[in-house]
Amino acid sequence: MVVAEGRATLQDVAERARVSTATVSRVLNGNYPVAAETRRRVEKAVRALGYVANAHARALAGVTNRTIGVVVSEIVDPFFSLIVHGIQREAAAVGRICLIGSTLGEEHRELEIIELLHEQRAEAVILVGGALLDDKHQSKLAARAKAMEASGSKLVLCGRPPLAPPTPSTAVHYDNEHGALNATDHLMGLGHRRILYLGGWPGISTQRDRVAGYRLAHDRRGLAVDPKLVLEGEFSRRFGYERTARALTDGTDFTAILAANDATAAGALQALRDNGRRVPQDVSVVGYDDVPVAAETVPALTTVHIPLQEMGRAAVRLAVGGEDGGGRKGDWSDEAGGQGSLVLGTHLVLRGSTAPAPVEGAAPAAG
Repeated sequence: MVVAEGRATLQDVAERARVSTATVSRVLNGNYPVAAETRRRVEKAVRALGYVANAHARALAGVTNRTIGVVVSEIVDPFFSLIVHGIQREAAAVGRICLIGSTLGEEHRELEIIELLHEQRAEAVILVGGALLDDKHQSKLAARAKAMEASGSKLVLCGRPPLAPPTPSTAVHYDNEHGALNATDHLMGLGHRRILYLGGWPGISTQRDRVAGYRLAHDRRGLAVDPKLVLEGEFSRRFGYERTARALTDGTDFTAILAANDATAAGALQALRDNGRRVPQDVSVVGYDDVPVAAETVPALTTVHIPLQEMGRAAVRLAVGGEDGGGRKGDWSDEAGGQGSLVLGTHLVLRGSTAPAPVEGAAPAAG
């Protein structure tokens, strides 16, 4: 038999192995007992012909493959890349491969990518990062989760809270609000009262929870939050630099900065340095996430540590193992509708970017 390279069909394999196409399918899918000699002949034919199973045909047959889909906002962002690293390592350990799609920051595109991965019969889809706080979007996401469950697949949320019950999904996330509460309280314990909150898009669950923690720390000390000190925007170094520089130029009164993530904090550090402010003597700075750049800034950044890689590994365990991801490294809770969520802890990492507030209680005037 002569077959064009890369064009071997299921029928070609069946003819070479002298069996039916149904028997070939049983061998390839491993879902039905086949005699050892028959299996040997089929596998030999597959190798000889270089046959590759057609993903679309497998989908039509209702066969879920050993692929895990991953949806992220930005691949180059260390927050996402570290989670994805954990996902890939755990997936490899359990014999799965990953298909990764990026929304490029356009959060509404996550529905399109989930649908595409579902069409490819991914065993599970892991949705990474903060949730878009939009009722219409959440309703569509819940519909995707139900369709996936009906076909034997699963939606796992990673780094965001679970969907409203009774949506069939599981989630692994972290104590986001408490992390921001601890960071703000640390600065207040050092005597800071004018704390600039910097960065983070409104309308995303990540930002909602971090601002909530910042506000809660003020509430617990009986302090009002000055709206002028809450500057929301991009999770980026550029935003951190530009808004810090503008706050200094405008004469905004602050002695500390809580940045929405470490990249934003790095930009703030640069702006302070360029404007003649010393860190931490004049202004203290705290970041969030504890990605590698946090230990490389000058001074090294005090920040909230999130177990990013462990969160990715736990997401895979939830995807292929159910229950609490195969371990009790966080707080697991069962909810209605087949839901469940695993919450991992955060903690503050103290480095050189924080110190007691200046005696005068305000940042120096802009020079």
